Amino acid sequence: MDEKVGNELPKKGNSLPLPDADLVGMSYEAAIAAAVRQELGGSHQAIKTLMRRTGASARTAKNWLSGSAGPTGAHLIELMRTSDLVYEVVLELAGRKRSKFNSLKEASNLLKRAIAIVECQY
Repeated sequence: MDEKVGNELPKKGNSLPLPDADLVGMSYEAAIAAAVRQELGGSHQAIKTLMRRTGASARTAKNWLSGSAGPTGAHLIELMRTSDLVYEVVLELAGRKRSKFNSLKEASNLLKRAIAIVECQY
């Protein structure tokens, strides 16, 4: 079940659908393109979504989707902020592991569940 919140892209699960082994031989540009296409597809609508989320031009967004160029600076930060897949790909490419409590939202949800369990027992 997809969940869309605010300005974020749809959530499609907790794990990166691109196996780590696939990322090993990939260039930065190709890895980002694969993550963006996995989340948004490769349609004209995906280009518009990238433009809206990052402020990039249509040509720039097309280049990201094709893998001929990758986002830099502020564009990369915006993509990482709005896309769990791009965030995870960047961490993998940097040789970093994602922490169990990657976001405050995840930690907050876990705390809410724990509180509900405790309240039900009393």
